[in-house]
Amino acid sequence: MSFPSRIAAAIGDPNLQLALDGNFVRSRDKWEAAMASLPEADAVRDRARAIRVEALSRLDHYLLQLEAAVQAQGGVVHWAADAAEANRIVLGIAQAHHAKLIAKSKSMVSEEIGLNAALEAAGLRVVETDLGEYILQLRGDRPSHIVAPAIHLRRSDVAALFEKELGLPPTDDIPALTAAARAVLRQAFVSADVGVSGVNFAVAQSGTLCIVSNEGNARLCTTLPKVHVALMGLERIVPTLADLEVMLRVLARSATGQKITGYTTLLNGPRRGAEPDGPDELHLVLVDNGRSRALGGELAESLLCIRCGACLNVCPVYREIGGHAYGSVYPGPIGAIVSPVLGGLTEFGELAQASTLCGACRDVCPVRIDIPKMLLHVRAAHVAGTGGTGWLTPALKVWAWAMRSAARYGWAVAAAGWATRALAAHGWVRRLPGPLGGWTQRRDFPAFATETFRDRLSRQSRAGVNEYGSAPDA
Repeated sequence: MSFPSRIAAAIGDPNLQLALDGNFVRSRDKWEAAMASLPEADAVRDRARAIRVEALSRLDHYLLQLEAAVQAQGGVVHWAADAAEANRIVLGIAQAHHAKLIAKSKSMVSEEIGLNAALEAAGLRVVETDLGEYILQLRGDRPSHIVAPAIHLRRSDVAALFEKELGLPPTDDIPALTAAARAVLRQAFVSADVGVSGVNFAVAQSGTLCIVSNEGNARLCTTLPKVHVALMGLERIVPTLADLEVMLRVLARSATGQKITGYTTLLNGPRRGAEPDGPDELHLVLVDNGRSRALGGELAESLLCIRCGACLNVCPVYREIGGHAYGSVYPGPIGAIVSPVLGGLTEFGELAQASTLCGACRDVCPVRIDIPKMLLHVRAAHVAGTGGTGWLTPALKVWAWAMRSAARYGWAVAAAGWATRALAAHGWVRRLPGPLGGWTQRRDFPAFATETFRDRLSRQSRAGVNEYGSAPDA
């Protein structure tokens, strides 16, 4: 299904629209309240950006420092150039331990590389332990948001699913639904041979892996199984523990409107000596999968992203179409940049067209990524690579030609006004012709005024009338 077709399907889905509308208002209010609670929020965001810029500017140095620190604590570090290699590494670890059951906490990198499918194809059972991800796994569905994967579903959808798949009596009571899921997931935690997690941040100096969550499942996945495999995009690194503290101050506020998440776990290697819990082995898999290609390029700033999802929560386009319409693991404004970086312009270049360039994404980004600027770059690169966008390229050339001359601009405005008035009924155009039809597909278009702004300004200037519509004082 094409991108426009997916958009049309999303807009025409009333359940999705209700779910998205509710999230939009709640998320914006939470973000504003959370940032208001952060002393010197602008300075903290500036510092967070500086930390991420420093990490990327010396990424090779910090990655090698991280590797040495993790190894010094008894961990094993693996380097994966692409998705296929990352999957082979994880599968190899599981097979070396004769694993049958994998307990997995939320990880966008695992979605990116298609880890579940690779493990299941080899005969392993994978259980998603994040509640949202577990719901999607039962449905055979995909995440639609970076932070809240099941945001496109309503409570009634989950109730019907649990009734069908878990045999739960009909109910939409949230405690009852979560209790039913907890009973299944607890068994997965204690039975799993291998636990797989993501990594929110890794600290180069100390070899610390930081994982944040609100359900506690990540902590269970990383401590109960004998083997812990942590998947990390190689850009998710900070130099020091002091830097980590700054990043945590903005991450939860931007993602969920909290001062801090329910669980913030810092891991330093596998279980050692007389320690009572923790895995016997810790494997850190550093995944490139296209990230290094972006370094030094026009889209390098996208690697600053900390995957908070704040830009999705304020985007007017995401509010209307949700995440699945993007056809990528990474939806929304940042997804329209990250997806071409990781998956290529050919497949994902058109996603950048789904933006009003309003700048709301840039305003809420905790590390101040200039998303609109990069969206324009992706658009230009996609057009250059595909040889144009059909009728749009010549139309824009005509528009540019008209805009370069005041006289031509005046003629164009006059012609447009005449055309809309000719098509109008009672002052409104019900349907515009050809490629302009999108403007009237879901709303009527007002006919242009008979007197343009320039004509009115000229007339009032000649009459000696000021900008407030009255003659100036003597």
